[in-house]
Parts: sequence; structure tokens; C-alpha cells
Amino acid sequence: MDQDSHCTAERELLEAASRISTFSTTSPSDEEQNQPNAEISCQVKKENPEKDDLQDSNASRSPNSLMTTKELQEYWRNEKRQCRQVKLLFEIPSTRIVEHHLSKYVMYKIIILQTGSFDSNKSVVERRYSDFEKLHRNLLEEFSEEMEDVTFPKKTLTGNFTEEIINERKLAFKDYLRLLYSMKYIRRSKQFIDFLTRPELREAYGCLRGGQYTKALEILSEVVGLQKRLTRGNPVSIVPTLCAIVVCHKDLENPTSAFEYGEKALARLHVHTSHRYYIPLLETMIALAYELGKDFLSLQEKLEEWKAKKDPVRVFTLKELAVREYVQ
Repeated sequence: MDQDSHCTAERELLEAASRISTFSTTSPSDEEQNQPNAEISCQVKKENPEKDDLQDSNASRSPNSLMTTKELQEYWRNEKRQCRQVKLLFEIPSTRIVEHHLSKYVMYKIIILQTGSFDSNKSVVERRYSDFEKLHRNLLEEFSEEMEDVTFPKKTLTGNFTEEIINERKLAFKDYLRLLYSMKYIRRSKQFIDFLTRPELREAYGCLRGGQYTKALEILSEVVGLQKRLTRGNPVSIVPTLCAIVVCHKDLENPTSAFEYGEKALARLHVHTSHRYYIPLLETMIALAYELGKDFLSLQEKLEEWKAKKDPVRVFTLKELAVREYVQ
């Protein structure tokens, strides 16, 4: 390769990195409002890996101008990973018919997959027709304008358990969830998130209250991953679930795991010190840190600092707060 073409390639790489740098400063809300531009920014073509250690003297005004070609390539790869838009896909691969006393209904297996990242985890929940119907009714009350053109599969007087009707509803519910998720305000709504998480959370907290910590932990560990995906713009919302996991690990005498999840919860509350879980979590973390031989003085200082600013009030323990969740 001659010198002119080599320099031209270097300039193209610098320009690509500069474009990605500009894209990465866009706020999350801007990304959602400008998805076509985001996709274009993510489609920067790969450069030849054989170009290794040259700098572009003509790009001296660029903040990336002091990088070597190899460093720029690594920078480009990292930024490309970050600019992938995270989406959820909904699949309904199977169903099962449930007969319970005098009732009979179809349970639809919903698989929620995440795209746009390297996370290969998936979440699986089951819902029946009446669950979908309740979700639709609640969304119509809250988002009448957004739901104006959203169709919902109607009930039939006969044939609800035939293979034909079940398969039609599988496809209809899949499209229904996909459409709901495509609308920003609906996918962030309490109604939509509760539809996908609340039954499992109610079961998990019921197990916790009954002292079935292993079973509760199993369910909570599954649902917290889905909660993270659904509430990416509101990380504080999963604090109760993280704290319930702390309680389960602590009562199962797994202090290391309890402390690990406690740190995740505290990280989400560092600017929300008035949150009802903040002080009970701090107190639990101090006890765990002391037990594990970790630094508990910094946590103790935060607790004392909070007490100095606030009027003394009765504070529940972390476990007392957890057992009060989903009692109705």
C-alpha cells in the first residue's frame, strides 16, 4: 500500500472514531428519539487490522489524534458494543391446558430474549388469557390514546381449546407484546412491568414469609434479571428485589453472597438516601461487613451522617420490610 492510500485509510479510521464518540454522548432519551441516526452510527465499517502503529498528523485537532491505529481499532470496537440498542424479543413457543377443579384454561409460555448485547440469558413466564385481558384493560384506562389502534384477540364462545384457536392466539399475543414494547411509555409503565413480573414476585415473597428461603431465592434470582431489562431507566425500582435476595442469602448463612447483592442495592441508592430501604440496608451491610472482616467503618459513617440530618424515626429491619412486600 502506498503512503497516500495508507494516510487516507488512517483519516477514515479517525473520522469513524470521532463519529462514534459523538454518538456515545447522546442521552438515552435522545437515542430512542433518533433511532435511525443511532443505527447509522453503529454501522461504521471495520478497518484493516494490518494497519498498526501510525498516527494521522492531519487530525491533530481531534481528541483521538494521539492514539495509535491499534488503539483506535480497540476504541472503535468498545464504542460499537456500547451503541448497540438493547431490545427485548417476545416468543410464545408452547402452551399447556390446565384443569383446576371446575375451571379449565390455557397457559401461554412467554420467553423474553434480550438483543443488542452479549447477554444470552432469557426469562420465561407463563400467563393465561385472563392475564392478558386484565393487562389490556388497565392499559386502556391509562393510555387510551396510545392504545387506540391496538387490537386484542377476542373471546370465543366455543372452540377455545382447539389447536387452531390456541395457535392463532399464540401469534396474536406475541404480536401484541411486541407492539406494546415498541411504545416507550407503555413498556416503562407499571402495568406492563407488573404483567411480566408480579405473579413471580408474589410467589417469591410468599415463600420468603414462609421461611422457604431457597425456593424464594430461586424465583427472585430469575425475576431480577427480567426486572433489570424492563426498568433500565429506573434502577432504583429493583432495590426491593435485591434486598429480598440479601435477606434470603443472610438467613441461609451465605454472608458473602448477601454482601454482594447488598452492594448492588446500595449502588442504586447512593443519591436516594431517603428511600425506605436505605437505612435498613445500611444496617444490614454493616453487620455483614463486620462478619466478613470487610471495611464497615465507611458504612457506619454514612449511617451516622444520615441520622445527624434526619429526625429519629422508627426504622424497620431489612427483613421486616421484605416480608411486607406483596402482602395483598
